[in-house]
Amino acid sequence: MAATFGLVAAPQPVLAQPKDLVIFAAASLKNALDEAAAGWARETGKPAPKISYAASSALAKQLEAGAPADLFLSADLNWMDYAAGKGLIRPDTRVTLLANRIALIAPSDSRLSLTLTAGVDLAAALGPGRLAMANVDSVPAGKYGKAALERLGAWDKVKDRVAQADNVRAALLLVSRGEAPLGIVYTTDAAADPKVKVLATFPQDSHPPILYPVAVTRDSTHPDAAGFLAHLRSSGPKAAFEKQGFTVLNKAANAT
Repeated sequence: MAATFGLVAAPQPVLAQPKDLVIFAAASLKNALDEAAAGWARETGKPAPKISYAASSALAKQLEAGAPADLFLSADLNWMDYAAGKGLIRPDTRVTLLANRIALIAPSDSRLSLTLTAGVDLAAALGPGRLAMANVDSVPAGKYGKAALERLGAWDKVKDRVAQADNVRAALLLVSRGEAPLGIVYTTDAAADPKVKVLATFPQDSHPPILYPVAVTRDSTHPDAAGFLAHLRSSGPKAAFEKQGFTVLNKAANAT
């Protein structure tokens, strides 16, 4: 009888999986950007990007130190300008995507009432407590808040009573937990936390415009980097951004 030889299947090649699409984004974008990223994953059938949230200043410094990321979303123009000046982004991909506002918040059960006009006495409203803010020297939300308080003539009375946090969401948490009676955050942050309420929104002319630029990083090789940026600029995520209180601008950096 002829011998029967079993067929041994040749080993199948292991297909390399593309590395994660990595996004560096300002902490204030978390709710809206998470929703936009989930929408992109549903539409494309691809894994959702990995998003690292922190202060724009910290993210720009991480990029400078060589941390890998494919897109950078900043909460102000200065830190995107910093990244551009260091050659860390592709200038032709830069877009001013969103605008925001800052507000004075309190715990949801607070009985305080304030109007943010020139001469407002925040020190009296604080009582023995402290004013929660993101770092006023480096974090965009903190810098905007300090500028607004200076414009209203309130900074000198509260500058020694500020509880500075690493980012705006950390400042929000101090108020949400009742550890600070007042705080300054973006209106979009306040909308994301039912344990706080907005007492007043700062006048727009009291601080520089709050703009959110985005760009593909210089060293990105991910094939979906440009596609995800295009998704952020499309009509799909617009509702997610607006639901959180952002104004969608979608203006290319070289637009007039």
